[in-house]
Amino acid sequence: MSYSENGFFDNFGGKYVAEVLRRPLDELEVEFKKAMKDPAFINELETIQRDYIGRETPLLFAETATKLLGGAQIYIKLEGLANTGAHKINNAIGQCLLAKKMGKTRIIAETGAGQHGVATAAACAKLGLDCTVYMGEVDVRRQQPNVAAMEMYGAKVHPVTSGSRTLKDAVNEAMRDWAANPDSTHYVLGSALGPSPFPDMVREFQSIIGKEVKKQAAERKLDIAAMVACVGGGSNSIGFFAPFIDQKSPRLIGVEAGGIGPGVGENAIRMTGNVSREGILHGYKSRFLLDDDGQALPTRSISAGLDYCGIGPQLAALGKEGRIEFTSATDKEALDAVKFFARNEGVLFAMESAHAGAAAIKLAPTLPKDKALIVNMSGRGDKDIFITCPVFRPAEWKQFLISELERLNEQKDIHEAEIMNK
Repeated sequence: MSYSENGFFDNFGGKYVAEVLRRPLDELEVEFKKAMKDPAFINELETIQRDYIGRETPLLFAETATKLLGGAQIYIKLEGLANTGAHKINNAIGQCLLAKKMGKTRIIAETGAGQHGVATAAACAKLGLDCTVYMGEVDVRRQQPNVAAMEMYGAKVHPVTSGSRTLKDAVNEAMRDWAANPDSTHYVLGSALGPSPFPDMVREFQSIIGKEVKKQAAERKLDIAAMVACVGGGSNSIGFFAPFIDQKSPRLIGVEAGGIGPGVGENAIRMTGNVSREGILHGYKSRFLLDDDGQALPTRSISAGLDYCGIGPQLAALGKEGRIEFTSATDKEALDAVKFFARNEGVLFAMESAHAGAAAIKLAPTLPKDKALIVNMSGRGDKDIFITCPVFRPAEWKQFLISELERLNEQKDIHEAEIMNK
């Protein structure tokens, strides 16, 4: 897979940043390309991928789902079995290892669903680096399990209270921090977007997913008709698709967040809707949901990792040329997919990944039975318990929360009484 040309994929990409960030970005690009040719760096990275991340992850034949749906044989790439529960650790380890080689001592990151924050915090704990994670206040509330995990790994989590208080605002705060502390700090951007060289870096570190799929499919002699992945910023999808992009087949299908409807603020559809436009935001040019003044429009998705207003530049370019097909799945379709694969395959998709699962449920019956359809389960759904339980078992979940609050209040009363008696 070739790199971008001067930071661009067709007319998307670039390095639209303040002068203060030019030097750290140029330095990062030089060191990244040098590391990718350094046998010692590659060997250390591969050792960590094997012993810490747990690579390679399995390619599961979804036998029951295949029988129920008819059509193509469905396979699931279980990235949720990677350490920390999602694909995000692939990029986090790669960038943190590179930063350490560059002499950086402090890592910052942005996160939406929390999986990138968790992965970065874990990578920093493993490699002995200080970690600060910026997370929108809205996402902090709905992803408390991941916030707790980040803090367990020793990271400092900063709730972002500006703007819509979601992922785009977390990116803004992380960029400000980096601009103020470029010498000691590296910004581990979590998706295949932002100013060059981040799109190339993230794709490279995530391409391990697609490389393993290619190897595993060849070992089983699978004839792959299509590959499906969810698309927020695009890290799991571009890594999944990377080794296949320069081929004419299989079909590569990206699934965006359809949310609750087609209106502004009801979804996060950048590639197939009629609201998005080309623009420049967060240091790069791509397709974004923007108003007439070039400001980010509100987005909505049940999955915090898919509600970003833009898409990675390489994905935008590949969509424009037709190599990647884009579609979307609604919140309801994603929830239905979670239930379908959990009950029929014993696999709990993250809400983000469930959008890909929803598209696969529709696509499989249209494909020949001797073909394979591979779905990237980019993460597992443990983190989404506060989202899925109120939908699937609302009465029981409400009672659980009430009882937990009562228990916490009782503990507080006991603790205060003990202090008074001392």
